[in-house]
Amino acid sequence: MTDKLKRAQRIIENIYSATIGNADNPPSMSFYQSDTYRFFFLLSFMHEHFKGSEISQEYAISLVPKKYASRIKRLQVLKHSVHLGYINETSSLVDKRRRIYTPSDSMIQDFLNMTESVSTFNDRKAS
Repeated sequence: MTDKLKRAQRIIENIYSATIGNADNPPSMSFYQSDTYRFFFLLSFMHEHFKGSEISQEYAISLVPKKYASRIKRLQVLKHSVHLGYINETSSLVDKRRRIYTPSDSMIQDFLNMTESVSTFNDRKAS
């Protein structure tokens, strides 16, 4: 087996073990890992949050290409995330009709734990 193939297998194992293969996944991460659109939404939403972007409803539902979900599904996932407490919804200071979305503190912590698990898994395997 080539080194490239071995690395690829470790990466696949790593991602699987830290995500859907993780029996100890917190509910927030399980929610977002339950389908492709939700997982892409999680990654895109968190990426934009960490960049410091202001995330409005329209911006949030545009983060993942339309081919992965209908507009209704994208809105449902956003609203369900708010309902479950994974994402906070506040009114804009400029326009009270406009909603701004940020991840909850617990979702940030769960996400950082997941990404840490993904990034350190290879280190443990290499030792």
